Amino acid sequence: MKRSVIYSLGRLMLAILLMAPILSRAAGKPNVLFIFADDMCYEAVGAMGLTDIDTPNLDRLMKRGTTFTRAYNMGSWSGAVCVASRHMLITGRYIWRAQAASNLLGSNKADAAAKQKEFDGLWPQVLKRQGYQTFFTGKWHIRANAEKAFEVARHVQPGMPRQNALGRRVGYNRPLPGKPDVWSPFDKKYGGFWEGGKHWSEIVADDAVDFLGMSAKDKRPFFMYIAFNAPHDPRQAPKEYVDRYPLKRIALPKNFLPQYPYKDQIGNPHSLRDERLGPMPRTEHSVKVHRREYYAIIEHLDTQVGRVLDTLDKSGQADNTYIFFSADHGLAVGHHGLFGKQNMYEHSTRVPFIAAGPGIKAGAKNDAPIYLQDVHPTSLEIAGAKPADKVEFHSLLPMLKGKSKKHAYDAIHGAYLGKQRSVTVDGWKLILYPAVNKARLYNIDADPLEMNDLAHDAKQEKRISELFARMLKLQKEMGDKLDLKKSFPKL
Repeated sequence: MKRSVIYSLGRLMLAILLMAPILSRAAGKPNVLFIFADDMCYEAVGAMGLTDIDTPNLDRLMKRGTTFTRAYNMGSWSGAVCVASRHMLITGRYIWRAQAASNLLGSNKADAAAKQKEFDGLWPQVLKRQGYQTFFTGKWHIRANAEKAFEVARHVQPGMPRQNALGRRVGYNRPLPGKPDVWSPFDKKYGGFWEGGKHWSEIVADDAVDFLGMSAKDKRPFFMYIAFNAPHDPRQAPKEYVDRYPLKRIALPKNFLPQYPYKDQIGNPHSLRDERLGPMPRTEHSVKVHRREYYAIIEHLDTQVGRVLDTLDKSGQADNTYIFFSADHGLAVGHHGLFGKQNMYEHSTRVPFIAAGPGIKAGAKNDAPIYLQDVHPTSLEIAGAKPADKVEFHSLLPMLKGKSKKHAYDAIHGAYLGKQRSVTVDGWKLILYPAVNKARLYNIDADPLEMNDLAHDAKQEKRISELFARMLKLQKEMGDKLDLKKSFPKL
């Protein structure tokens, strides 16, 4: 036998021996499919009954699994809330320690060994070591290389689709009263989601469908992270989707305001990119136009989710696949006079969260407060993997399998820069604005749209004091260094 043949056979045997432990760990493990939207409010799933919107595929996913009705994002250390949300997701850490991880991952001066250890602890890396084939497509927005974090990564996109100069010039501060609206969500000349000729949501779905075909030929289980940029602005969708939402169908939010009274002091000035999309003061017409475009791009996203689910069903792998759907944060689009996600109201901190798979109750709802980032340790428990060091979020699998009714969290923390803090406990939310020494209190069970501020009700003084104490405790637990006692000495 020729030496070259012997050498090749030797290398093949070595590769098989090296792969054997991984294949052994992976044997019989279920697949994990994570579908992620961007800027999608919890109310924007039709089956929730909160908005007049058509999402037939997310509706059927709800029927297939369990929906957590109070899933939250903690907030952000920057105006780009999606960056903070996604770093919490990928590292499994709470907001302020996720910020430290982000800084380490993005630093060119950090200790190489420490940086590599951080990288090795990322969500897909842990699953890869458990024998999973890992796949990513779409919006990344993480300070790490997606091509290195995943075995296969396609069409890795930036934080948002950027319109060309023409689109930027006419796509903001619109529509103005008494003036024609020249921007169009289905006109491809503005670029954005149409850059390259095909809508980005369709490309992400194409990638997912293609990978499902590839994965069927691989004996390993898969972990798919499918990250749509939609429904982030520019909210563009094909004309037929926009036409399904004539303005007469669009309801104005009941908590609509022409202008939020503390917008500048809480870091939401009209110059903030999200807030600049619509005119100030807000008009009922402009809010309806933006909500129309929001619903259209969400229904278009829903169609792409349906393509992925259909392909999974046809592949024969559905019965052994856990499916999770969520979004990185919500969005105001006219609620409280705001347009963005840089605030502590439910419409901006709360997201849809649906889980389906083996042993998960179908058609169920769970009102336990959770964080969307809990999907990270949940998937690791599904895979039989030990979480990386410092993972702080909690697995939802015990609740999903009916093995525990205990809530993972007795309080929900909310933060935006050094300008806003919130704590939510047993249906009561306290919001603090340090720059103006302003407290707001809402009973979100009785007042889900947060329209009745009870902070000045003398009967609520004890409750506010208790919530403030819980907020301070949460700050200590999470490493939040904002000194709230200085701004609120009387609380």
